[in-house]
Amino acid sequence: MNTIQAGALQVAYAEHGPPDGWPVLLLHGFPYDIRAYDAVAPILAAAGARVIVPYLRGYGPTRFLAATTPRSGQQAALGDDLRALLAALDLGPAVLAGYDWGGRAACIAAALWPERVAGLVSQNGYNIQDISSSLQPAAPEAELRHWYQYYLHGKRGARGLAENRRDFCRLLWRLWSPPWRFAEADFAATAESFDNPDFVAVVVHSYRHRFGLVAGDPALEAIERQLAARPPIAVPSITLDGDADGVMAPGGTARHARHFTGPHRHRVIPGGGHNLPQEKPEAFAAAILDVRNGTL
Repeated sequence: MNTIQAGALQVAYAEHGPPDGWPVLLLHGFPYDIRAYDAVAPILAAAGARVIVPYLRGYGPTRFLAATTPRSGQQAALGDDLRALLAALDLGPAVLAGYDWGGRAACIAAALWPERVAGLVSQNGYNIQDISSSLQPAAPEAELRHWYQYYLHGKRGARGLAENRRDFCRLLWRLWSPPWRFAEADFAATAESFDNPDFVAVVVHSYRHRFGLVAGDPALEAIERQLAARPPIAVPSITLDGDADGVMAPGGTARHARHFTGPHRHRVIPGGGHNLPQEKPEAFAAAILDVRNGTL
């Protein structure tokens, strides 16, 4: 395991492949960690990639540098963390690939700092939140799928996550990827990351901020204003949906195509749930290689 100081964090990350390979960053979501890419990384390394897989803020060995830094989980924090990591690693333009929170960070970096991004793979499409419309009700089917977000809006939910973090996250794994029969050992390996001392605070803030219920980190407000304008993504991109994703409502995110102004393709992965890198690693790796090779 490697660590590097980047922005507000001491970021822990795994690295695979040749040190002079073409760079790719693989970004996990909630409630997962870098283990999601255990089968993807070797495929990419064998294709000549230098693969970087970081723990996001609030996960695993990644730590805040200062006690005074707000434990924010807002989208601007995730995007700025990635920008700082790319700068600290000094990789040159990199392919970014992610899902859930990690896909959001990748989309933000591709939209706001395209000079650092060679290409993008994003599960669930254009993953930048439209906070201004967050109080607009969705269809009941979609609202049901987001129960966990509403649960975390109150003190009961925050306490429930703190006291039952493994059971809570294991339930989400089951609900979000119905066809996936993950082994308990696989979950346990990831669940160690939820013991990070800032995990609960970052997660709760994330699900409150996106609904406008709490303020964000004042240092990140300029980025949030940029994101509120729904910036387009011009880098070569492939977006993915699993057709058994328990978070996304039926129909997926193909409608997000209008946000991609560069070369873009959308793919639906049969039998895939919300954690495509771990469930369907070959398909996820293939999308990255296609972006890298320009075979969209």
